[in-house]
Amino acid sequence: MQENNWTPEHSEALRQYLARGLSYSEISAAINSKFNTSYSRNAALGRARRMGLSNCSQPNDPPFHWPRRPYLSKSSSLHEARERHAPEAARLSAGSERAEAPRLRCVAIVPRHLSLVDLEPNDCRYPYGGDANGEPITFCAHPRCEGSSYCTPHFHLTLGPGAQLQRPTGKPSLRVVEAA
Repeated sequence: MQENNWTPEHSEALRQYLARGLSYSEISAAINSKFNTSYSRNAALGRARRMGLSNCSQPNDPPFHWPRRPYLSKSSSLHEARERHAPEAARLSAGSERAEAPRLRCVAIVPRHLSLVDLEPNDCRYPYGGDANGEPITFCAHPRCEGSSYCTPHFHLTLGPGAQLQRPTGKPSLRVVEAA
């Protein structure tokens, strides 16, 4: 980026190119090739404004205006707009038969439904509930298997049958190192 040290020759060239009706990007390219500089379009525009030469009615550089947000009436809402303009695939599937819900895997264990604060350190942390708004989340709370947060049935449910623990089940051995 070029520092803000426009020489009088550069400023005069800017004035001449503006009088010819060139755009600011064309002016910066012409000044850069003539004087071996590296002014950007924005540098030329800023210098022209500081010199009082900037004219918003330039044909090649119209003034920038932020796009206006569309006016929404207070009676309409986003939900209503989505219903009116539903995609064709959604409209076609609305009249067809409901697909049968997939059968979920489950385990043959009755959870104890304890809250998180009531769980003991070795209790299963498989969650239940919390699907509906305001429904409390409870946990299985059966004894968990070594090296997992879940009891054996929930461990196999989450990882699939025949899955093995990847973590070592024993405690790591620690050694004492003397400080130097």
